[in-house]
Amino acid sequence: MSKAKQEGFIKFLSKVPFFSEVKVSSLRHLCVGLKEENYGKNQTIFKKGDEGDSMYVIVDGSVKVHENNYIFSTMQKGECFGEYALIDDQKRSAAVSTLENTTLIKINRDRFLDIMSSDSGFSLGILTVLIKRHRNIDTIQENLSNSKQALELANSKMKGLIEGAMDAIIMFDSNYRIVLTNPSAEKLLENDDALQRNVLYFFDEESAEVIESLIDEGLKNTAKTINNFIPNIVKVIGSNETETLNEGTISKYGNETETFYTLILRNIEERIEAEDQISLLTKQTEYLEEEIKELTSGYGIIAEDIKMQNVLNLVKHVAPTDATVLVNGETGTGKELVSRAIHEASQRSDKPLIRINCGAIPANLIESELFGHKKGAFTGATADRKGRFLLADKGTIFLDEIGEMPIELQPKLLRVIQEGEFDPVGSSETIKVNVRIIAATHRDLLQHAADGKFREDLYYRLNVFPIEVPALRDRGNDICLIANEMIKHFAKKLNKPINDLSENDKSLLMSYHWPGNVRELQNLIERAIIVTKNGTINIKEIIPDSKPNDSEPQESSKDKIYTSKELLNLEKENILKALRETRWKISGKNGAAELLQLPPTTLASKIKAHNIERPI
Repeated sequence: MSKAKQEGFIKFLSKVPFFSEVKVSSLRHLCVGLKEENYGKNQTIFKKGDEGDSMYVIVDGSVKVHENNYIFSTMQKGECFGEYALIDDQKRSAAVSTLENTTLIKINRDRFLDIMSSDSGFSLGILTVLIKRHRNIDTIQENLSNSKQALELANSKMKGLIEGAMDAIIMFDSNYRIVLTNPSAEKLLENDDALQRNVLYFFDEESAEVIESLIDEGLKNTAKTINNFIPNIVKVIGSNETETLNEGTISKYGNETETFYTLILRNIEERIEAEDQISLLTKQTEYLEEEIKELTSGYGIIAEDIKMQNVLNLVKHVAPTDATVLVNGETGTGKELVSRAIHEASQRSDKPLIRINCGAIPANLIESELFGHKKGAFTGATADRKGRFLLADKGTIFLDEIGEMPIELQPKLLRVIQEGEFDPVGSSETIKVNVRIIAATHRDLLQHAADGKFREDLYYRLNVFPIEVPALRDRGNDICLIANEMIKHFAKKLNKPINDLSENDKSLLMSYHWPGNVRELQNLIERAIIVTKNGTINIKEIIPDSKPNDSEPQESSKDKIYTSKELLNLEKENILKALRETRWKISGKNGAAELLQLPPTTLASKIKAHNIERPI
């Protein structure tokens, strides 16, 4: 069939009432392989008693439905006949012959049922038409009331339509006695012999009252028909006590002497379950958003110390911009918290903050993680995957431990920063993104670049707005404030009442050098609360290298006399502090040697003598 012919069929069938609710895409499926059949005047299309396997649509001309010489009805262009043959294989109940030269479209039952089962849009459109036909049954009955044979034909058609409906259809009389059920209704009621039973027995009390009230309103209505959507959910209780939730409509039809009602019910439990799941997920999302807000409210950073106050001021200045930020600081100082604070205070706060730890992902996988890949791009790539940059579009991406990124991947990151675009692994398609980049590292990236492990041009692109997060040991009384907040948090979480820190406890916390920074403090506090039994934390026990048996308070540094070993330890700590301050730059301007006012060669000797090694 030519494409033009097929489109002609589609256009024609879309105007036929039987297919009026079917979408064009579904009609296109139906029209594949359809052909026109031509008949001359007074030619028989089929006889009464023939086995039916097809319906017909009149394209041109006219036909009569008859038995011998008795004519039940005539049909013109655009009308259908033989529809019930699409439902069952019963013999034709009447003959159909042409009144003039006539062109028909023949639709085979097998083809029709195949599309009904495979195309939900087609079946929904057909069922909509069938239900509409059913609701106009009184009109059909009035038109065919003078012909018993025609009425039987209409009832036969209607039965096929009702029995094929997926919704439960229950008809009952003015005494609430069921007079008809379709297979879907029998399944819903868990009863295949519900005829003459009171329909209200199958509902819970509330639903029964709603249906009674609608019928009472219908009785007051002088119109022969009503069609009301039931405002409440209808709870059906089957014969096996199975309860289901349904939505439905109720319609009235009949005449002056007899009235019937049609109840159409559709099970909506799956939809309600899906809506409940969506509601739950929405509430969980709101809860998590509140948790994040609580975590970062006031940036969630305790900052009495001037160094952290300066960090917060920098956050306030850079957050409203889209500038790339490089957060420097030792491991465990809270670089991610600072990054979250920048995102939450930015205009992108309603968009995602996507985090990736460049040091935690194998070098052969990090490119795929960042930029995604196409199916088959490498062994194991069984499906397309979106990368973190695409997920962060319109939001922020946090590249933690940026110094660990493989150098061969750094040009691709540089391209994203400069051009806002990248190519997924295994794809030639260029993807544009609008992403704000925040990077963090504990390394001296400039020195890293000098060592050939980091691109210098990438460093300068990242270092647009540097923020240095101070080590915990350099934050003064913030150590005690943070410890107290952690104690309150873990005490509540572990349901253990804990006393406040004593002055001696605070002194111990302040004197420890905290190589693991805030993360180490958090771990030690949590461990201490877990093991405590009397509500008091023993700070001496949790601080590494402290002496639990030493009950004397610490001597003030002013009065203390140091041993030679203690002096060596003090010198080591002082050198370490200078190295950290200068980010391990030994010689040259602003180097540790200049800060300590020592010759670089002398400082190098002391570093070697104290076995000082730069942390990785």
